[in-house]
Amino acid sequence: MADNVPALAVTGATGALGGAVARLLGEAGVRQRLLARNTARLPQLPDTPVFAASYLDRPQSVSALRGVQTLFMVSADESPHRVEDQCTFVDAAVEAGVEHLVYTSFMGAAPDAVFTLARDHAATEEYISSRNGLAYTFLRDCLYQDVLPTFVQPDGVIRGPAGDGRFAPVARTDVARTAVKILLSPERHRNRTYALTGPAELTMAEAAGILSTVTGRRVRYEPESYDEAMASRTKAGAAQWQAEAWTSSYQAIAAGQLAPASPDIEQITGVAPLRFEDYLQQPRK
Repeated sequence: MADNVPALAVTGATGALGGAVARLLGEAGVRQRLLARNTARLPQLPDTPVFAASYLDRPQSVSALRGVQTLFMVSADESPHRVEDQCTFVDAAVEAGVEHLVYTSFMGAAPDAVFTLARDHAATEEYISSRNGLAYTFLRDCLYQDVLPTFVQPDGVIRGPAGDGRFAPVARTDVARTAVKILLSPERHRNRTYALTGPAELTMAEAAGILSTVTGRRVRYEPESYDEAMASRTKAGAAQWQAEAWTSSYQAIAAGQLAPASPDIEQITGVAPLRFEDYLQQPRK
């Protein structure tokens, strides 16, 4: 079977990033196999085999990855067990004989990162790089531009402890096209780590101003303390770990851990990434 299926695999293709990568590869005529927990939700691409695979299920994942040489691994959904689940999948990739793993990480990933989920990414990166014989490329994405509008609360206010810190939000489409460039020539990016950002460093107040200008809806930023942010998120029903993750993402901005803007996207693809205002003005598909 492994001789009859593509040696390039994409996970998370039911989501926005993995789906965009899968579609771009398909448009380029590149054969791939798609992995997902729910294969019925995968993009319908010609000549593209699909495999059911859960990061939690090592035997199932090993079967789905047999014959794969290059693997695009979208990070798992946020959860308290994320690192464990991802490491199980990495073990499956190694057992199946995967040679190169491209992993979507987060900007500033480090064991002591302010953003709690960036610590999860750092632990996963460390685990991947420790596997003998497995080459890797880590894509450390900044906050996605398409997520920023969801930070706006019903009253038109973005609240959080970001202070006057700057960050360089990136369009998910730019991350996808960068990932495709790497997947098509993985050896050029062997054991490399890239920071994928937009071209401009913004404060949260400036991001709110851009949203106001482009959308015509008045949006403003209102700083919160850590305690205020935690209280508002737990009151809204977030679990403790999730409230800490959301709150610490703003604190990471205040600490300068989501800047500076990086040249990596343009250097890899030859095309500059979108500005936040340009992304907002694009027609929605």
